[in-house]
Amino acid sequence: MGDQMTGAISDYEAIGGGSAVSAVVNDFYDRVLGDPQLAPYFEGVDLARVKRHQVLMVSQVLGGPEAYTGRPLSEAHAGLGIDHDDFTAVVGHLAAAMEDAGVPDDIIERAGAAVVATESDIVESA
Repeated sequence: MGDQMTGAISDYEAIGGGSAVSAVVNDFYDRVLGDPQLAPYFEGVDLARVKRHQVLMVSQVLGGPEAYTGRPLSEAHAGLGIDHDDFTAVVGHLAAAMEDAGVPDDIIERAGAAVVATESDIVESA
């Protein structure tokens, strides 16, 4: 795989497309909902809807054909009181879900960098 494919296909295609992204997102939410620090944020939330939006967002970050069409991240997370530690925990769960799915480290790093770039839209200053 390695250098021969660099630039030839998107990260989205390299990891297996939509079904792979869906599997990672499902694992990610299992991890988040099992985390006592993060689970309260999802009480009463339409999890199926949130997962659909997350699949679209991760697909877009990885260069897939799907485009995120949900509310702006700042609007979707407004008033939740998410702090830096919560955000860092979420990023860690996403990286772990990708790693366990066999996603190559370079793709995890690129996806992680894209997610980290959204911190100011998600984390609220205390």
